[in-house]
Amino acid sequence: MQNQANLQELISDKTTLLLKFNYVSIFLSTVLGFFCLYFMKVYQVIPYVFFGYALINIINVIAFKKHGNLLTMAIVTSLLSLFATLIISLNNGGINSPFMFILAIIVLAGYITTRFFGQIYLYGVLAIITIVFLVGYFDTGLVSNEVPKESQGLFSFITMIFSVYLLGGIFGRNLLKTHHKLYKTKKDVESRIIEKENLLKEVHHRVKNNLQTVSSLLSLQSRNIEDDEVKSLFRNSQNRVISMAMVHEMLYMREDITKIEYKTYVQDLTEYLVRSIKGTSTNITLHINIQDIKLNIDTAIPLGLLINEVVTNALKYGIKDDDKGEIAISMYEKGEGYELTISDSGDGFASDITYKNTKSLGLKLIHNLARQLLGSVKRNTSEKGTHYTVTFKEIMEQIPSVA
Repeated sequence: MQNQANLQELISDKTTLLLKFNYVSIFLSTVLGFFCLYFMKVYQVIPYVFFGYALINIINVIAFKKHGNLLTMAIVTSLLSLFATLIISLNNGGINSPFMFILAIIVLAGYITTRFFGQIYLYGVLAIITIVFLVGYFDTGLVSNEVPKESQGLFSFITMIFSVYLLGGIFGRNLLKTHHKLYKTKKDVESRIIEKENLLKEVHHRVKNNLQTVSSLLSLQSRNIEDDEVKSLFRNSQNRVISMAMVHEMLYMREDITKIEYKTYVQDLTEYLVRSIKGTSTNITLHINIQDIKLNIDTAIPLGLLINEVVTNALKYGIKDDDKGEIAISMYEKGEGYELTISDSGDGFASDITYKNTKSLGLKLIHNLARQLLGSVKRNTSEKGTHYTVTFKEIMEQIPSVA
């Protein structure tokens, strides 16, 4: 709605400007015609060109009132001005005629209409100036000066006043007004963008805080549970919530609120999981090799949950107790998507166990999340430990729940 209102306002401004130009040029052309006849003793072509221009432009304005096509009126006005200026210049000394300056105003009028017509008028005017020069240079007889010598100074003076008034008083003032309006609009847009960015950052900050609150509640609840298996389920859920909270925290902390640097995120997430499951003193070595990749929130969260599940399984079931172990994660662009590999040096698990024949929520989540990322998961069972290769694409819109 706002864009439509701005477009209507722009059309209205152009209409006002061109109508004002037509009214002023009609009046001044009529006055110049009478000046030529009664004060400067010019009786041949020039005064009647002024009168003809005024008459045809009146018809042009009246026609616009009926058809309402701004572009048509602008084209007729520009072509009429171009034709009249050419005739007056040829009858007033050719290239030496002060009326040649009116051609610059015609080019400006073309650009105010549209950039396309401005380009056409620019090259057209340059061609006309060249032709007028060559016609006079080779003395073809088409160039004359019907303004008497004693009136040439007055004619030049009036022509200059006419040109400067049209250029500065009509176009210049309106262009300055338009410039101020555009500057104000630009400032308003920038202010709104900053306001929305701050609001979105605040949203990410609050979501992160809410997720951390959920994580704290899960942690408090797990303290009252004696069953180690149930307590482990609570901790797994807590880690999943934290993996989502980290995404929102990174979006809040950084300048770019639409995408996060994924290498930093994966580094922070895996280090947190190691501390959470193995403690601060650990024999786990992390190898993170990720290109300079930035992902949006709709891709970052499910991919983070997937990495969380794989790394959690490796730390809990692959690399047992205080054993030494390594976890390697790499990611790079591949074709229209990405390829993620996650491997560990742990014990791994049987090759016949899949997400289809197991009750493990972690394995099911890994495959469901890969599917939501429009990708797939492959497990390499030929090497020691667990090795996953995940291919996926960046999601461009909100994804559904993993359930």
